[in-house]
Amino acid sequence: MHFTGGPTPDSDASATSTLVPAPAPAPAREAARRVAHHPPYDSGHRAAYDGVGDSPCESPEDTPRHLVGGSARRPARPAVTELRLSAFAGHRAAVHPLGPVTLFAGASGSGKSSALRAYEALARLGAGDDLATVFPDAADCVPERARPDAQGRRGFRIGCTVDGPVGPVHLDIAVQAEPRLRIVGERLTSRGRTLLTTALRDPGRDSVQAAWHTAGATPVTRAPFPDDLLGTALLPLRVAGKTKGQLDVLAAAEQVVVALRSVFVCDPRPDRMRAPVPTGEGLLRRGCDNLAEVLHRTHTDCPRRHARLASVAGAGCAGPVAGLGVEELPDGTVRAVLERGVPTPLGRLGDGELRYLALALVLLTGPGVLAMDQLAEVPAAMRTLTVLADGLDRGLDRRQLRELLDLATTICAGGHMRLVATVGETAAASARETPGVSLVELVR
Repeated sequence: MHFTGGPTPDSDASATSTLVPAPAPAPAREAARRVAHHPPYDSGHRAAYDGVGDSPCESPEDTPRHLVGGSARRPARPAVTELRLSAFAGHRAAVHPLGPVTLFAGASGSGKSSALRAYEALARLGAGDDLATVFPDAADCVPERARPDAQGRRGFRIGCTVDGPVGPVHLDIAVQAEPRLRIVGERLTSRGRTLLTTALRDPGRDSVQAAWHTAGATPVTRAPFPDDLLGTALLPLRVAGKTKGQLDVLAAAEQVVVALRSVFVCDPRPDRMRAPVPTGEGLLRRGCDNLAEVLHRTHTDCPRRHARLASVAGAGCAGPVAGLGVEELPDGTVRAVLERGVPTPLGRLGDGELRYLALALVLLTGPGVLAMDQLAEVPAAMRTLTVLADGLDRGLDRRQLRELLDLATTICAGGHMRLVATVGETAAASARETPGVSLVELVR
């Protein structure tokens, strides 16, 4: 199977096509948000996980050690192990291996943030978001020197490799950004075999032609897919799973979707974290503006984890820290305080201290405490949470960054969590000195 009728993951970016997305039917959009239950995530594997990962405050490191890594009882957790930026913003033909803790470092303008943006975009597409929502400014993702073809089409190409129970699975997509936004080519491959391809056959239609591996009497099945949704995320509800070939396709697609959906983007904003907040679901938001609310929840529901966070706080906050408490105020709001002889409201802390606390909280808790797409149909012990943090070192001093990296490498070594972040040139030195950190140094 080949990519035809439009730009492909192997074609030059200057040839990448485009137009303006047409909304997909609601059933298709909903299908992209669901994961069907096929091997390797069937009920036979679930039996080994009863009672594991069910606590809403449970940290990934709480999973029993006999379930860590691949074994006869459990497969390895799916995780993105490679990011490919074939033609995206300032990146060309870039392939970046990703370890348990990976930091993109470099000067301003070297492409650190755009690399993380590509990862987040893949994650959101894997969760079923449509192309226009993921890329509201798609033209900015097109390489500056990419020239339009005779039809005025330009675009970009990104991809990733997800390793897991079925081995490495490669996903590559070609997106047309001008004159109309659409996915014009997608390819899913595993062990040298093409499992899914999509291609734009008719530019006048709001769909692409998909073909997936079937085996059996009919080796390939073809059907139209929406041109604004990731085809891989649609496969679990489009493939019957009756033949071995179909089961292989489902397993590979599910592995990719599980890895991409298990992402939390963390961007603590200290200016929004200082005021008392009302109590609610207790799920930490991307900007961590409801940090006090989440600490109120962990203080009540997860005392052991809260105590660990209080201990870590002492390593990153000024003065001797005896504890981390929460005060309920008369107006029904709550505020967090550091116990430093006298209670110090978090609103009095410096920006670096607040960012340090928020990032440490994310590393010490599981998905049940984070406002993210929850994979209720996949047990927690079968998932790897990936935290994306742009500007991890922003506002942190060297001691805080070192403590945070030590915490990250310790937690991520168990395979339950991964961290992909960006840091500036100065912070790269600390990263080089920290065992377990993979450093990707970008140049302008």
